[in-house]
Amino acid sequence: MGPNGLHGNTVNLPSRGCKGYNWSGAEQNWRHAPQEYGAIHFHDDDLYDAGWEADFEYVVPEDLRSAVYAVRLKAEDDEWYVTFFVRPPRGTTTSKLAFLASTATYMAYSNYHWMLHERYSEVAETLWTTLDKGDVFLQEHAEFGLSTYDTHSDGSGVRYASRLRPVLNMAPKTPLWSFNPDTHILAWLEEKGIEYDVITDEDLHHEGVGLLEPYRAVITGTHPEYYTTPMWDGLRAYLARAGRLIYLGGNGFIWRCAFSPETPGVLELRRAEDGIRYRDEEPGEYYLEFTGEYGGLWRRLGMAPQALVGVGAVATGFDVSGYYRRKEASFDPRASFIFKGIGDDELIGDFGILGGGASGSEIDKADLALGTPPHALVVASSEGHSANTYLVPDETGFHHCAMDGAQNPEIRADMTFFETTRGGAVFSVGSIAWAASLPHNGFDNNVARISENVVRRFLEPDPFPMPD
Repeated sequence: MGPNGLHGNTVNLPSRGCKGYNWSGAEQNWRHAPQEYGAIHFHDDDLYDAGWEADFEYVVPEDLRSAVYAVRLKAEDDEWYVTFFVRPPRGTTTSKLAFLASTATYMAYSNYHWMLHERYSEVAETLWTTLDKGDVFLQEHAEFGLSTYDTHSDGSGVRYASRLRPVLNMAPKTPLWSFNPDTHILAWLEEKGIEYDVITDEDLHHEGVGLLEPYRAVITGTHPEYYTTPMWDGLRAYLARAGRLIYLGGNGFIWRCAFSPETPGVLELRRAEDGIRYRDEEPGEYYLEFTGEYGGLWRRLGMAPQALVGVGAVATGFDVSGYYRRKEASFDPRASFIFKGIGDDELIGDFGILGGGASGSEIDKADLALGTPPHALVVASSEGHSANTYLVPDETGFHHCAMDGAQNPEIRADMTFFETTRGGAVFSVGSIAWAASLPHNGFDNNVARISENVVRRFLEPDPFPMPD
């Protein structure tokens, strides 16, 4: 809206909440000084809704089981999959276990181009850049839009990612980031005959704790990285009401993001002054356009992941994954159900698809100062991390020569368990690579066994008593 009445509508989500020519620097929040935030930042590669006409429609049958599905599109020797999620009919459940699909994180990574324009991508990821056919297609067709890890053609960071456009990397037969690793968990649930419903981040955002409350237990994917305030509040309320959460991932619950209440299907992310940012945010523009909230790490907002699930991000490393070794706390009677069938000296997860081990890629540790409950048990910790596994920026105030996994004992994944006040509980593995170890040896291994032990016990009606 303009002072001369020449109002109009923007198309494809150019960025608002941008400082104007008269920004004084005295205020950082656009809501407090709107007269200094009159700018709109347009980019020639913004894309919200591709606006394609429908070529066919599929009506989901009412009796179709809740699960993750994909439509296969095939033309000659090429194929592409369109993934979709089927939840139970609204207001009902078909299982006591819910798999919470990390669709906000999938959107943040949608059509990820970062390795195509970042000059240090190979040394950051410690591997030669390899392109699959989807990467090549996106390199040739920038009009399909970018991820929140990319930069616009003018060099500014991408703040919005939409699912109302073709998304090439949230599908089967794509690289193991970030949708495909979750299919290891789904395959394991199928193999073990564990019934589950599928719900999504967007469901949680819109419906809150009411969505989770009917479930005895909720299991996450491998990397639930991006969380809106309603999602965070819904999960906290669920745990406060005797809910049981199984966090089978790493680097989760890290960044505050936002969904628009008016523009469906789009996520906004502004990375403030800490964390692994991939790109810097424009000074004075850390507050989200959609909600007016301060963006950035939940940790910097006083709500670190440790306070929710017992562990939080400590390090990343993409070449070699480590393994877990049991700690003294694993022999506490409170944790006996976790290690049923596991030997006292048995190494856990010294195998797997991601880096050859169950602890890797991105890992989390416990930290009492950041909110790990004092009664939490650290039942196992990881070892075997390489010199290419580094502390995340929020874990160090300055760089030094002992920031890598070969030298720094703080670089580890902590497997934790703790009870909540009304009979609920939380189990966390603190590693993205954990799920990639589930399929080893036909799903017959100690990673799969521990995971199954936890799920089976979490689904039992008996409450978890709080320790004295």
